[in-house]
Parts: sequence; C-alpha cells; structure tokens
Amino acid sequence: MIVITTPTGDIGRQVLDRVLDSGEPVRVIVRDPFRLPEHVRAQVEVVEGSHADAETIAKALEGADRLFWLVPPAGFRDAGPARSYYLDFTRAAAQEAANRGVRMVHVTSLGHGYQDEAGLLSAALDMDELIESTGVRYRALALPFFMENVLRQVQPIAERGVFSMANTADRPLLTVATRDVAATAAALLLDTAWSGQARVPLVGPDRLTPDAMAEIISETLGRTVRYQQVPLTDFRARMAQLGASPSLTQDMADMINAQNNGIYDAEPRDPVTATDFRRWCQDVLKPAVQL
Repeated sequence: MIVITTPTGDIGRQVLDRVLDSGEPVRVIVRDPFRLPEHVRAQVEVVEGSHADAETIAKALEGADRLFWLVPPAGFRDAGPARSYYLDFTRAAAQEAANRGVRMVHVTSLGHGYQDEAGLLSAALDMDELIESTGVRYRALALPFFMENVLRQVQPIAERGVFSMANTADRPLLTVATRDVAATAAALLLDTAWSGQARVPLVGPDRLTPDAMAEIISETLGRTVRYQQVPLTDFRARMAQLGASPSLTQDMADMINAQNNGIYDAEPRDPVTATDFRRWCQDVLKPAVQL
C-alpha cells in the first residue's frame, strides 16, 4: 500500500496519477475528498484529515509500506516561523513511519551544507534532520527553484511583457520542473529494492540567470519579455501589503537572499532531470500565457 500526501497539490497530484497508472493500491490523505477528481476517488482509499495530525497519519499508515511526504505551504496570514511549522508538521509522520517500517520519499530543498539562514529552505533542511533521526528508510528529493514559480507571472508576462522577482538578475539559478520531480518520486515509490537513507538531488540541465530565462521566454512566445529585479526591501513591503505574516515575510526574504548567495551550489549535484527551461516554456508556460 502506497500512501500519498497532498494529492491535490501540483506535485502530489502528478505523483498520484503516475502511481495509479501502475495499478498499485493507493491511499491518500486529504482534508476535502471532493477536491479529488471523481475518477480518482473511485480508485483510491481516502483518509480524511491533515497529515500533520498524529491520529490521521497513524490511520493512513496502517498496513502501508511506502509514503510520499510533502509539507504543504503554511497559511499566508497565520504562518509562524517556518522551522517550527515544518518540524511540527512532520514529527508524528516520521516517527510513525519509522515504527511501522514504512519507507518515505519526501520533498525537500537542495542546499545541504549551507551555513547561513535560508528561511523556508532552512526549515526544509531541518525537517530532513528530523526524519533522518528517526531511523526511517527514506529518499529525500532535494530540489532547487521550481520552473513553475514563473507561472505566478503569467498575467504580467501576457499584459506587459515583464516578469519580476527579487532574485539577482545575473546570478544563475538552478531549476527543476515539477513533472520531473513527480516522475522520480513515483519511480522510487514503485521500486521495492532500495533501503537505507539518502538524498536525491534533482536538477535540470540548465544553469540560467533570470535575464537568460527572459530571453528564452521571449523566443518561445515570439515577443519581447524582460526580467525586472525587485529589491528585497520592496519585496518585503509588498508581502506586508498583501497581508503576509511577519514570520512568512522574513522566511521568504531569507530564502531569496540564500538563493542569491548560492545555496543550491552548497550541495554536490549533477543535472539529472529531462526537462530544460526552453522545453518547459513550450509545454507549460506558452499555453498558460495564451489562455
């Protein structure tokens, strides 16, 4: 039995689809079962609730041997410190998986060994230490910047020919497509041979600056799109204006500052995923902009 968390999220949904194609028995943990497509509900066992809850995770892992674990984003306005959120969310599941001999495949950040504060990324790396400390067998999918983050910029790209972030314009930013993450996660969940504890860095074949991303977006869309770097102070102000909690604003700013300072280069890795940024733009971004 394979247990999948966040089955309605971007990565979790893709993992679920791939695992269902295998014919393996699947159980999902979800707060609202009716967010699952009807054909999916017909194929899975559903445990209703939060996967942070000890009773819910114990029920979900009964008779299971594999677990896909992903911590969902915290509430925009109610978020406390990311480190506490990640550890509190994961503690019961990691211990329960260890006690039951369940193998975990979990999503985390690339950057093991980075020494400075990195906000949300530091929280994910601390979660890894917690999971490891239980003795559970795991594979940690260590990820850089998601290409899908650019989808948040669809409207300004379509309307004004610009996308903006607080990442340094001329600093290379390692990326990965969520479809490659999901493919790797599903393959590990379906592989019954591995054991022990290990990290699996997943990095796409590109090493692009945001300025270079803008060039590829322009070529893909057939019109000029430029990158606009937003100062971190302006980013903080915008987050506060949108109602983000002070903790979330700080954690987001620390994450971007760490990306600008090379956190993803702190951990040894090789390009291993199939999707490059140009292919992703053709397959995902261009159709989204043209809607």
